[in-house]
This record gives sequence, C-alpha cells and structure tokens, in this order.
Amino acid sequence: MAHENLVFQDEFMCSVCLDLLKDPVTIQCGHSYCKSCITGCWDQEDQKRVYSCPQCRQTFSPRPALARNTMLADLVEKLKKTKLPTDCYAGAGDVQCDVCTGRKYKAVKSCLMCQESYCQNHLEQHESLFKGKRHNLTEVTGRLQEMICQKHEKLLELFCCTDQKCICVLCMMDEHKNHDTVSAAEQRTDKEKQLKEMQKTFQQRIQQREKDLQQLREAVESHKVSLEKKRSLSPSQFRLTEA
Repeated sequence: MAHENLVFQDEFMCSVCLDLLKDPVTIQCGHSYCKSCITGCWDQEDQKRVYSCPQCRQTFSPRPALARNTMLADLVEKLKKTKLPTDCYAGAGDVQCDVCTGRKYKAVKSCLMCQESYCQNHLEQHESLFKGKRHNLTEVTGRLQEMICQKHEKLLELFCCTDQKCICVLCMMDEHKNHDTVSAAEQRTDKEKQLKEMQKTFQQRIQQREKDLQQLREAVESHKVSLEKKRSLSPSQFRLTEA
C-alpha cells in the first residue's frame, strides 16, 4: 500500500525540483512543472531565444506564455490532504529524504554524486532524471559528508596506504603523489577479511578459555567431593585412608 501511494504521487511530481507540483503549469508538449521551476529553466535560455522542455527536450520559439493548470493544481491539493501511511515517514534513527518538503519520508538510497539521500519516490525521480549517467548510489547513510573529500569535493574512492587515509583522485595527483594507493573498495575488502580472521582467532581463544574454565570447575568440584568424603569418615578410617 505504501508503494502504491508513492507511485500515485509520482504522477504529480515536478521533474526539476523532484517535489510535488507547486502552482503547476503545463507546456505545449504536455509535460507539467512548477511555474517557478520552468520559469527558472527558461530564464537561463533567454540568450538563445529557444526554449526547451527539461524532459523531452522539445523546443519552442518564441517563449511560450505560462498558464496555471487549475485541474492539476486541485488534484495536487487533494493529494496533500490524503492520509499517507505512517511507516513511510522518517522516525528517530532513520535517515530523512533530503528532497521531501514538510514531513520527511525515510530515505532508501544515498547518491554520492549529488550528496543527497532519497525516499523511494524521489529515488525513482532521480534515476529518471539522470538515466544513462553514472551516479554512484549506495545504501542509505547519514554520513555522506564523511565520504566526500572536503578539499576537492570528490568521492573518497582511494585509500593511501602510506598515510593510512581515504583520498580522492585529485588528492592522489597532489599531496599524495607517488604514494602507495589502492581503491577504497579493495582496502575495505581487505580490512573485512582481516577483521573476520581476527574474530575467528578471538572466538577460538574464548572457546579455549571456556574449556579451561570448565575443567577448572570440574577439578574444584571433584576436590570438594573428595573433601566431603574425608570429613564423613571416622578418625580411625581417616587415618587408614591417609596411610
């Protein structure tokens, strides 16, 4: 049901801002946008005097006049009033969608290129908008800034073995030139392998300690039983036992 609601909303999303249409207008090719979004796009094309649709790239000249799509605006308003499933909303400990306005949905993926996290609905919009382009999607994380080089604003996709830190491709050509470097993925795989080996070693040590402790307990118990037997004997029997 949650997915159905998100798909339904998808029909009323602006492909420029990836949010529900605000003051929607429909241009000649049939695609709809927020009035402010398409105005902003066309303002950038004023010098060429040729205006295009951000989705289908159909061109128009002269610049078309924009009229509010009243029917679409009414549908968007009704959609906003629809009660949506609460399990889609971000709660404590969840990563919020960076594109949602108002109450945020839970993010399902993060884009390292855009440095944003997306709910299912905005993820589909993102994939549609950047179709054919290599955007690096990863499992949702609230630590995107830690995965980006603060100096060059590039993905930290390399690991400098010399300095023991993650770096970007521009770092490798700059202060880390001629250093021993590997891909961050390769380093992560190697570290995970080392960690598994360490966990295996520690587990074996724990099992051996537990075995030694059990043997010690059994020895103590045996000694206690032997002591109790001796205490139960008469003095003459005890002397014979000692002899």
